[in-house]
Amino acid sequence: MAELTYYCGTMDSGKSTLALQTAHNHHSRGRSGIIFTNKDRAGSGIISSRLGLTSPAIEVSPGLDLHKHVVDHLSAGDRIDYIICDEAQFYERVQIEQLAKIVDGLGIDVFAFGILTDFQTLLFPGSARLIELADRVHALQVEALCWCGSRATHNARTEGGVMVIVGEQVVVGDVTPGAEIAYEVLCRRHHMRQVTARASRAAHVSSQPLPFKE
Repeated sequence: MAELTYYCGTMDSGKSTLALQTAHNHHSRGRSGIIFTNKDRAGSGIISSRLGLTSPAIEVSPGLDLHKHVVDHLSAGDRIDYIICDEAQFYERVQIEQLAKIVDGLGIDVFAFGILTDFQTLLFPGSARLIELADRVHALQVEALCWCGSRATHNARTEGGVMVIVGEQVVVGDVTPGAEIAYEVLCRRHHMRQVTARASRAAHVSSQPLPFKE
């Protein structure tokens, strides 16, 4: 039986690397598939890993009917044994339902990869629907680390180097320190205290206590 599987974690947990590795493993065994992505840091129509691996992909734009897209390829005589969906947290809820329809109606395995929660610690709609519908949900085993060395569990957004907790749910940024809009992974304690690596360094230099120090 085909299955809908969701691999999820924070940033820096290796989801895109695993997505590319999964595609490679299937392709090396003579299987044919389709790779989808949405809002990858490298640009439209690309899936990229922070390790430097890249692959062409189909950009999942708003309103794209994934089920129809696959059926059209099958009707044209293409062989599709599997589907890779990276950045699945950004997919629309109806697009996640279309993935489930592909699994159940067409018998094609779908492997989705994404981030569970946004910078406000709220589930992305795509991730929420995947948790509700997936046959299996796996937490990625590569643990991202907070600046303090603890396991990172939350994604933080910074603007001009300052952590923000309000704003649009989806804003494309960078992970490079100093970028105007950037993202950083933190443990729950430091996310709730809004203490980023930069704030920690500033407090250390000025000998000031960290925010909310007990």
